[in-house]
Amino acid sequence: MACPFFMPTKRFEGGTWLHPSRLPLGAGWHGHCTSGHPDAPPPTDEHVQRYCNLGYATSCASLPSDRASDAVRFSVARHSEQRIILRYISELNHCPREHGTLEFVQAERRWISPHPDPRIQKMAECYLESHLRKFESINPALALGNAPANEPL
Repeated sequence: MACPFFMPTKRFEGGTWLHPSRLPLGAGWHGHCTSGHPDAPPPTDEHVQRYCNLGYATSCASLPSDRASDAVRFSVARHSEQRIILRYISELNHCPREHGTLEFVQAERRWISPHPDPRIQKMAECYLESHLRKFESINPALALGNAPANEPL
């Protein structure tokens, strides 16, 4: 569950997470805060690891008290040769607030149902990138473009 105000920008290689592939976005990410807090300095590596990548960062000074969510989760609902469908859920106080699906067309390398919030959409893109890296390392024969043609969506 990443912080809903986190805008990831690039993979965070070499962080101190015990299992980076289990992080909410499938890996650690560098990025910046979009909370609009006027005194928010650029986050340090430690801050990004401790708060931004994990969500529910109630002790983060940049977290607005009036917010729609505390964290965002993603999961793969379907991965076929043609499309990847992600599910997302935004939570507030550990309760669902918003949920839906985002759809990515592999052959065209584009989203046909992106999220309207650019932060959540960017997190979805990062999650998808992490998923594809993991998927391709586990199943090279089924990597992007090599899946069996008889797998309908």
